[in-house]
Amino acid sequence: MRWLRAALIATSVAAIAVGCSRLPSRDGEPLVATGSTNKPDAVPRPEPRSRYGNPASYVVFGKRYYTMRDARGFVERGDASWYGRKFHGRRTSSGETYDMYEMTAAHKRLPLPSYVEVTNLNNGRKIVVRVNDRGPFHEGRIIDLSYTAATKLDIVRAGTAPVEIRVITPGEGTAAGPVAPVATPAPVPTQATAQAGGVFVQAGAFVDKKNAASHAKRVANVLGRPVEVFAIKRQGRLLYLVRNGPLEDQASAELARDKLLAAGISATLVTE
Repeated sequence: MRWLRAALIATSVAAIAVGCSRLPSRDGEPLVATGSTNKPDAVPRPEPRSRYGNPASYVVFGKRYYTMRDARGFVERGDASWYGRKFHGRRTSSGETYDMYEMTAAHKRLPLPSYVEVTNLNNGRKIVVRVNDRGPFHEGRIIDLSYTAATKLDIVRAGTAPVEIRVITPGEGTAAGPVAPVATPAPVPTQATAQAGGVFVQAGAFVDKKNAASHAKRVANVLGRPVEVFAIKRQGRLLYLVRNGPLEDQASAELARDKLLAAGISATLVTE
């Protein structure tokens, strides 16, 4: 009887293992196709910050991320990915239930909830989504879209696509703000004389000069030293970069960057 009982247990465990292995090991689309392209965009409206998902900072896979306190005017470029059936019905970082048929998204640092306009740089399609989750924690990816949002941008089949995201403040429309730095020509100063070479801390790029100047004051208050605004042309439009530097060395630059991140200000290092 003992061997029979052991055999039955082994058989049961094997059956459970087979059953689990038949579950989708990777994320995927709904089992039944839906008319997701007809889903209306998210409509920005004033909302209080979520009770969950907005710590000052958090660590994932050994890397610390700082949640932004103020995302007004924020703009970023990078790759978008999407998540679907595997996470459908699960709890998001904000405590809400993930619904792959809604116009939502995940971002590592934006306040929850936030509203962003997402533009697929491959085809020009645009959508508006509500950010209510954290992620994607994958190098180079800046936003994780719901299945429906990804469908409307036509990136489901490819899995990822280069995008630009712009935070929308309810009642103020879309505002341009900090952009994740990419390879750019040497900046031309608008408020100070450029200094050649060195490491800079870049705290944003704006299409509006007044917004850049206002942001520069905020950055200067955090760092306790002057911050300059430079103008460059990128893809046919004028952008105003908010930068501090050149710094004495890499360590000083990293210290300044981390200080800004801790204050909820997006910042990256740029070497020229």
